[in-house]
Amino acid sequence: MAGVSHDEPRPVRRFLRRLVLGVLMVGLLVVGGTGFRVWQVARGDDRATADVVLVLGAAQYAGTPSKVLEARLRHAKNLYDEGVAPYIVTTGGNQPGDTYTEAAAGVRWLTEHGVPEDHVIPVGEGNDTLGSIKAAAEEIHDHGWKSAVIVSDPWHSLRARTMASDLGLDAWSSPTHSGPIVQTRQTQVRYILYETAALLYYRATKAPADNIGVPGNVGADK
Repeated sequence: MAGVSHDEPRPVRRFLRRLVLGVLMVGLLVVGGTGFRVWQVARGDDRATADVVLVLGAAQYAGTPSKVLEARLRHAKNLYDEGVAPYIVTTGGNQPGDTYTEAAAGVRWLTEHGVPEDHVIPVGEGNDTLGSIKAAAEEIHDHGWKSAVIVSDPWHSLRARTMASDLGLDAWSSPTHSGPIVQTRQTQVRYILYETAALLYYRATKAPADNIGVPGNVGADK
């Protein structure tokens, strides 16, 4: 018919296109906003006084911490020496065949570097971030404490802090800025992308995401 353009989209088709575009835009905003928060928290360093310094575990070899874990332990000791908290809680279980847990390797390193043994509390349970923090939160609450400064790698800090808060801790973060995870810009970008995806997965499912899309050796690091 004259005056009618068959090239104009039908109303339903137009609505569906707008709906898809809207969903994509919301998704990009959520992902982008989460990535920005991962980056923002990674740059912070909150050293407010707390009941404990909570060190998240990473790989250890026959009781000797990996470079990643050693960087976290060294930072935790600095916080302890500064009086941020009177106790350090170390976390992390072990792999089949290991004679040490990550938590025990942490105690060994800390005591060898001058922290009194009765000021270090090992929680050798958990093989992912959520499991380790859940076990640590129970131990902290059993002592009548409620606040913790979390020590991990910068990009891991927001996810760890979110989990700790969900488990009833008043938690903030003081990430380490040394070690292999923060050495190159390429590594930093990779970890930011991973932690963005892992945090979104956790928020959607309340399940750990440490072994989902693992880049490099992230899976060894809690």
